Amino acid sequence: MAFDILEPGLSTTVQDQGRIGYYRFGIPQGGSMDQYSATLANRLVGNTVSEAVLECTYIGPKLVSTTDAVIAVTGAPVDVFVNGVLVPEYERLELAAGDELKFGVIKGGTKYFIAVHGGIDVPEVLGSRSTYPIGAIGGVAGRALAAGDLVPVGAALDNGLPVLAAIALDDRPVFTKDVAVRVMLGLYDHNLSASGLESLLNSEWVLTPVADRMGLRYSGPGVEWKDREQPFGAGQDPSNIVDAGYAVGSIQIPGGTQPIILHRDAVSGGGYAMVATVISADMDLVARCAPGTKTHFVAVTMEQALEARHENTARAARIWS
Repeated sequence: MAFDILEPGLSTTVQDQGRIGYYRFGIPQGGSMDQYSATLANRLVGNTVSEAVLECTYIGPKLVSTTDAVIAVTGAPVDVFVNGVLVPEYERLELAAGDELKFGVIKGGTKYFIAVHGGIDVPEVLGSRSTYPIGAIGGVAGRALAAGDLVPVGAALDNGLPVLAAIALDDRPVFTKDVAVRVMLGLYDHNLSASGLESLLNSEWVLTPVADRMGLRYSGPGVEWKDREQPFGAGQDPSNIVDAGYAVGSIQIPGGTQPIILHRDAVSGGGYAMVATVISADMDLVARCAPGTKTHFVAVTMEQALEARHENTARAARIWS
């Protein structure tokens, strides 16, 4: 059983929950940018959360299923067509052998996901099927899909299909053009002046088109850094530090002008100060943002971050119950 890729789309990759345990060696976690949306697709087709899906960016693939298949499409709003007929997102769909799946123009966000019962069955690399293009590992030959690829699908799972055949509206993610992203300040926010910190937290930042799986760059008024003598080994940029490890979701502001949020495929360390970190509960929210999205960074405490993570976990658990 497989998907025959007629057209690959802009950037369609195999992704799962990520490659855990290798960040200290410079290999990022990776995985689906919007983990919640990918999980919903897997839930609808009767997979576990760990099965691999196809992550589509803006323009989705055109593919043909070589056998009967059960699929679901979730994530950013987009028209979905089976043999030219419009079908719904967030609902379980059945394909017959030879059916063609393709997509229209995306209507918001950037990423949507195709899950198939049995999962995308490419080989695991370091415990994950996720594609890491920079390292050329995982997925299909370590790259985005290309026309002519035959993407294997796993065998039917023993658990069969769930009763749940559609995701309720209240449980679907929201895609908007104005978001509040919660962050925890540190490790180097003390290098910002008082006005610089004020600007970070009280200004409007707009997501630019320079955004991918590694990081998302924003434009805005910039921030002011404290005057200081750069330590030995650091560069001359006011945001330079002696190299340090980066937390997933770290926010850097090279030159004091454009914040960059490091996302799933980001490097694990370098020489830019991390003034704040997006909390884990809002990483999916960041991934749903399209260029032009107005963004405000909101500082929260560790307790608030943990509570937000608990709420996200409870929401996901309800879907899987």
